[in-house]
Amino acid sequence: MGPAPPMNGALPGCVVVALGGNAIAPRGTAGTAEQQHSQIAKAMASVARLVADGGRVVLTHGNGPQVGNLLTKNLLARDVVPPMPLHWCVAQTQGTIAYAMVNALEAELAARGVSRLVIPLVSRVLVRGDDPAWLRPNKPIGRYVSEAEAADMRARFPDQSWNPSPAGWRRVVPSPEPIESLDLPAIRALLDSGAVVIANGGGGIPVVRGPDGELQGVEAVVDKDLSAARLAIELDADHLAILTDVPGVAVDYGGPNERWLDAVDTGELRHIQDQGTFGEGSMGPKVEAVLRFVEATGREATIGALERATDALRGQHGTRVVAPGRLGVGS
Repeated sequence: MGPAPPMNGALPGCVVVALGGNAIAPRGTAGTAEQQHSQIAKAMASVARLVADGGRVVLTHGNGPQVGNLLTKNLLARDVVPPMPLHWCVAQTQGTIAYAMVNALEAELAARGVSRLVIPLVSRVLVRGDDPAWLRPNKPIGRYVSEAEAADMRARFPDQSWNPSPAGWRRVVPSPEPIESLDLPAIRALLDSGAVVIANGGGGIPVVRGPDGELQGVEAVVDKDLSAARLAIELDADHLAILTDVPGVAVDYGGPNERWLDAVDTGELRHIQDQGTFGEGSMGPKVEAVLRFVEATGREATIGALERATDALRGQHGTRVVAPGRLGVGS
């Protein structure tokens, strides 16, 4: 597939927008429903500008704090009600977060005189039952607990993994690769009808296919950025935008030689990544996601700040990632 034509300041036709966790649960707050609603409303104002300017938008979002809260409720109420499996918790957070996003985005679009359906999907993502991630659970989830609480949970649920740290013990779960967005036909149909679609929230509900072909939910978390890249590739999207609380990708972030990347091709970015520059729990998955999308499609991707979403999609803000030989094209 050849590269898309240069943007020249215009919005691409179809864009997958991945919203970071800060778009939903502000850092340093308790994460009440009111706080999350307020933050989501701010995020949807940026998304509404994309839609009003003619973008065909599919939204994905994180859910780390929300799933962690549900797991904490599981822990505290385990002697009163049965704890729910992790894939159920992912599904529940997809519903609650999408509910708030739909309300806020509809209001923002109406204020701009834009009539577009906003439709959320409870979305499943296929993972492999033999993924190596099952042998090395490393995705922290939920709150820190005491050693005694962790021991009690391990006794009750022997399949769970808990890791110690100076802050306490914390559950870790596998994070297998997203193989397929199982609800892609519905996403495509809704997008083609003109709707703004919310899908693959929290990376999607992780499921495996059993020997008989039946789908089964699993105790895992799919990385939301890698899932967004998978979906963007499947949709043949024109652009992938990962919007968060920083203005782009930096080398030596916070260090004495900090350098922000404006535009970079995949070869250079892969080289920087291979040097261990980006943290696994922060910028690393975002960089890997945009690399996968650009390498698979030849099209552009951006990592940038949520409040400058439109500028990011026009190539006027953030770190613009392009295929080799495309630097300077469309600038």
